[in-house]
Amino acid sequence: MSTIKTHPTTADVTAFLEAATPRRRREDGIALARIFTEVTGVEPVLWGPSIVGYGSYRYVSPSDPKRQGDWPKAGFSPRKAQLSLYGLKDLPDGVVLLPSLGTYTEGAGCVYVKTLDDIDLDILRKLIAIAWTRGDDPVP
Repeated sequence: MSTIKTHPTTADVTAFLEAATPRRRREDGIALARIFTEVTGVEPVLWGPSIVGYGSYRYVSPSDPKRQGDWPKAGFSPRKAQLSLYGLKDLPDGVVLLPSLGTYTEGAGCVYVKTLDDIDLDILRKLIAIAWTRGDDPVP
């Protein structure tokens, strides 16, 4: 069975965000952490070296059921080129709402945003709330 290689760590999320570059990515990452924490009601965990995640669920790849593992219900990464947002388009209600977000592009499992100024933060909050409703039991 193939498993996902990204797992929760004990690394300091605040230190990770404060080290993000460039400055704008760091500022947006810190703002995202506040928004995600506010909506989910939980503190973030650093998954692997660069994903700030909230909650967890058991992931099974739709294209390869042998590929499975634990993954954050919602999360983000303040990558150098752009912000990567996770979990926003995984559920049908999120797919319907996503076009209202603003200016973004999509990857296979995430939404890419250049800056928070490009999106509607109220819609982002709604998308995070939808992702948070994922019914799977959290992984301890």
